[in-house]
Amino acid sequence: MRLCDVTLREATQMPGREYTVEQTIAAGKALDALSLSLIQAGFPATGNHDATVTQRLAETLETDVGAIARARDADVDAALDADADVIEVFVPVSDRQLQAVLGASRQEAFESASEAIDRVRDGDARPHLTLLDAFRTDAGDIAPAFDRFDVPITLADTVGARTPSFVAGYLRSLAELDVSLDRVGVHFHDDLGVATANALVATRLGVDRVDVSVASLGERAGNPALEEVAVALETAGHETGLAREQLIPTCRTVLDALDESVDPRTPIIGEAVTAHESGLHTTAMLDDPATFEPYDPETFGGKRRLLFGAHTGRGGAERLLEQADRNPTEERTDALLDRLTESEAPVELDEAVAMAEQL
Repeated sequence: MRLCDVTLREATQMPGREYTVEQTIAAGKALDALSLSLIQAGFPATGNHDATVTQRLAETLETDVGAIARARDADVDAALDADADVIEVFVPVSDRQLQAVLGASRQEAFESASEAIDRVRDGDARPHLTLLDAFRTDAGDIAPAFDRFDVPITLADTVGARTPSFVAGYLRSLAELDVSLDRVGVHFHDDLGVATANALVATRLGVDRVDVSVASLGERAGNPALEEVAVALETAGHETGLAREQLIPTCRTVLDALDESVDPRTPIIGEAVTAHESGLHTTAMLDDPATFEPYDPETFGGKRRLLFGAHTGRGGAERLLEQADRNPTEERTDALLDRLTESEAPVELDEAVAMAEQL
């Protein structure tokens, strides 16, 4: 199973965002540390920004760099001129989008895609195919694409309309139509708040590729969060191929490069999600951190923070005294609790132990 990062392209589609070329390249270089399968750099046909970013990253990164293109000669040529390693041709396939976006039949869309794929190959790049709005298209109309095209094919839930149960049923329907799911990629949007869940369901069923984005950056509600998908898969025992210890630092570096921020309670990368102050939690975690956490944040380059203050109970104070090599008498325990309560803010473990050492 491969993870393809779409942060650089998707983030630029958010309203009010005008990243500079240098910002985008800095984010791309940071992503290179993760050993992703593919970094989708942009849509070169849209202008100089995406063309320049794609070309400079393709010249620089170890990871393969991708560009997207409509099934048009000019789009493909722009991606080829930008030296993309992979060019992802995309066409709409649902009845609604065929009529409103393309004004053509599904057969005509496939013919255009076939010509574009040939053009990509002639230009010495590797072609992929993305089918827009695939999850609102009957599986029977999608399955023939896997016979017709001998390239990796990504199915897009373009408007974020589907939920995990539907995704599972849809992929099983494709499998019953003799589509090998190890040829399928998936691209989800988070409009219903289930993009990451959809991605995880798809991986469980054996798809080849999942598109992800740092902190879900992307148009509308964004895409499956890279950090959420990666940690969920690794925690469940699935190999992602990522440099795990670089995950959290890289995501934060990407956000800094793009001048983006996240709520402190954002899963995996928020500053507050690995901080614990509850007396019951911290007492237990001094002995066994896994008591109240789903994964060791250090595995992914993060840091656990145990905080002590007014919420610290007697058990926690006694553990701190033990760590400070002090006998946890009732008098010392009361004194430490008083000091912790009087602190202007909760203190971290090292400072709390230092307080205990003074008693």
